[in-house]
Amino acid sequence: MAAMKKKRKGVKPSHSLLGNFFNIFILVLLGLFMVMPLVLAVSNSLKPLEELFVFPPRLFVRNPTLENFHDVFVLLSESWIPFSRYIFNTVFITVIGTLGHLIIASMCAYALAKHRFPGRDLIFAVIVMALMFAGQVTAIPNYLIMSRIGWLDSYMALIVPAIGKPMGLFLMKQFMEQIPDSLLEAARIDGAGEARIFLTIAMPQVKPAWLTLMIFSFQDLWNMQGSNFIYSEELKTMPYALSQIAAGGISRAGATAAVTVIMMIVPISIFVINQSSIVETMASSGIKE
Repeated sequence: MAAMKKKRKGVKPSHSLLGNFFNIFILVLLGLFMVMPLVLAVSNSLKPLEELFVFPPRLFVRNPTLENFHDVFVLLSESWIPFSRYIFNTVFITVIGTLGHLIIASMCAYALAKHRFPGRDLIFAVIVMALMFAGQVTAIPNYLIMSRIGWLDSYMALIVPAIGKPMGLFLMKQFMEQIPDSLLEAARIDGAGEARIFLTIAMPQVKPAWLTLMIFSFQDLWNMQGSNFIYSEELKTMPYALSQIAAGGISRAGATAAVTVIMMIVPISIFVINQSSIVETMASSGIKE
């Protein structure tokens, strides 16, 4: 044992000090490059109007002011629909759509990954094919379907398509396959039902995957305007209300910069809080039993 410890102490690192310094330098440089758009967005939101049109543009603000945010709230307060209503619509659609997508995708993924039934491979093939189509391609069919069933100008027109997105089902199915079948069989032998196995064994095993799914679904719904399906002003979302401010022209350039920061705050905060789950999902995505 002592010989093994001596041998371990004598092991040299695989990289030289210069190599380690170079790797750290490259990572720091890439990190600074990636954070520059965020810094620029925050800086622009604090710039007075005359600084926004300086050429060449400056990265950092010289005379910071909160006037841009004040203009946003003044413009929103002048709307005949309270801004709190826009916030409620966005939060309601985002929360219900995210939870519904998580529940449906997880249950379907468990059935496809851990149960054998006729047509299983065909269903999964259709799901994979659905990943090939962009949202712009399915926009017209979605509109026609919502019109036929009478869901236009309602929350359902935004929530139901979000629940049925194929990406979440594909992600959860791939991770459900990594759960050992022996673990599920042991639970069945002990008398556990499928619902209990799904909730207490399968879902905890794929926690990084469904946390990642929640983050991506939340971001998509949070930034969705939904103006193609919703026409009533009382049902429109916060991104739509803020986009109307941004459409005001050059005189509202400062308010537009503030709107950009306001829309970024919630998704970035959620991503930062749960970033370890996303990293774990990516790190384990290729692991098989």
